[in-house]
Amino acid sequence: MSEYPIISKRQKLSEQHQPLLPGLPDHIAHLCLSNVHPSILYHVCNSWRRLIYSPSFPPFLSLYTLLSSKSDSSIRFFTFDPVSCKWDPLPSPSPDPAPLDLVLHHPSFLSRKLPVQSVSVSGKLILLAATTHNFYPALTRPLIFDPVLRKWVFGPPLATPRRWCAAGALRNVVYVASGIGSQFSADVAKSVEKWNLEENKLKTCKRTSYGSKNKNCYKGWRWEKMGELKDCRFSRDAIDAVGWRGKLCVVHVTAKGGVLYDVAKDNWEDMPEGMIRGWRGPAAAMDEEVIYMVDDTDGALRKYDEETDEWREVTKSELLKGAQHIAAGGGRVCVVSKGVGSGGIVVVNVKASPPRLWVVETPPGYEALTVHILPRMNHPVSDFRYQF
Repeated sequence: MSEYPIISKRQKLSEQHQPLLPGLPDHIAHLCLSNVHPSILYHVCNSWRRLIYSPSFPPFLSLYTLLSSKSDSSIRFFTFDPVSCKWDPLPSPSPDPAPLDLVLHHPSFLSRKLPVQSVSVSGKLILLAATTHNFYPALTRPLIFDPVLRKWVFGPPLATPRRWCAAGALRNVVYVASGIGSQFSADVAKSVEKWNLEENKLKTCKRTSYGSKNKNCYKGWRWEKMGELKDCRFSRDAIDAVGWRGKLCVVHVTAKGGVLYDVAKDNWEDMPEGMIRGWRGPAAAMDEEVIYMVDDTDGALRKYDEETDEWREVTKSELLKGAQHIAAGGGRVCVVSKGVGSGGIVVVNVKASPPRLWVVETPPGYEALTVHILPRMNHPVSDFRYQF
C-alpha cells in the first residue's frame, strides 16, 4: 500500500494554486508572513511550510556539522534544521576524479583524531584542510558548500596545500597560516595566505585543475601571500583562527602561545596578556565583535572584555567540559563537547538572562566533530508536498 493517500490531479492543482493568505496577492502575503517566526509558519499549513524553505523567504540559521560514524569512523557533513528538528545529510562532493580521501584515524596515531578543518564565511561552509592515508594534505583547493545552491564548488588552488594549519575567516576573507605540506618546511610553517570570496562571481569553468569538464568554480579567485609569522610554533596542530574586530586571533592552547594579525596593516603583534592567559579552550566570535571561549577543564563559557583584558564568565555546566569545537551566531553559542556522552551538541542562548542551555542530539550512530552556524539549506518544493 502506498505510504501517502492517492491524490487526484484536481486536488494537486488546487493545492499548488492555494493563496498564502486568502484575499491578498501572494507578494503582499509574503511580506506579511516574513515577519512571523518560521517555527510558527511551519506548523500551520503546507503552503507556508514550502514558503519558509523557498529562496525568496529570509533564511533562518541552522547547524552544519561534521559527523563521524561510531561504527567505522567514516565522516560526513549534516545540517540540523531547528524549525523541523530534523537532520539532513549534505550532498556529497562530486568525485573529481576520485572521492575525497579524508582520514580521521590512522594506525600510527591510535589515540588521536586527525583534524578536518573547515570555516564558515559569507553564508558558506568551506572545507580547507585534512590528511590522507599517506599523511599528505587531502585538499589542493578548498571545497565550498553553498546552502542556497545546495551544491559544492571548488575554490582556488592553494599555493601550498597544507594540513594541521591555522584557519579562520574575517570580513568575507579566508586565511590559512602555518601548517605542514607533504613534509615539514620552515617556509610553509611561517607562511600566511588569504582568499577574498567577494572578488568574483560563480562561473562555469571549462576545465578544473583535475582535468574534468563542466564543473562549477569561481574564475579569477586566488590566494594572496601575506606577512609571515615570526616562527614555526603554530605548525604542530590544527588551530581555529578567530576573526575579531579587524584582527585574527591565533592561539595554540596547549603550548600557551598566541598572536594577533592586524589585517589592515598586514602585521603580526603580541596578544594582550590577559587574553592569552585566560584562553583555555576552543573559541569563536559572535558577529566578529565578541569572543566566546569554553574552558575545556571546568566547563565555563566566558567572553572577553577588551577594556579590562579579562574573561568574564557567562555560564558554567558539566556538559561543557571537554569542549572540542564551538561556533557563535544568532545569539547562540554551539559547543561540541565530550561532556555530552551521546556525542550531541550543546546550545547556549547567551541573549537570555540567565543564559539557557540545551542539547541537540546527533543522528543515531554518529558523534559531532565540528559545528558551524549558517543559513538554512533551500529545499525542493517536492520535499514538503503532501507531507503534513
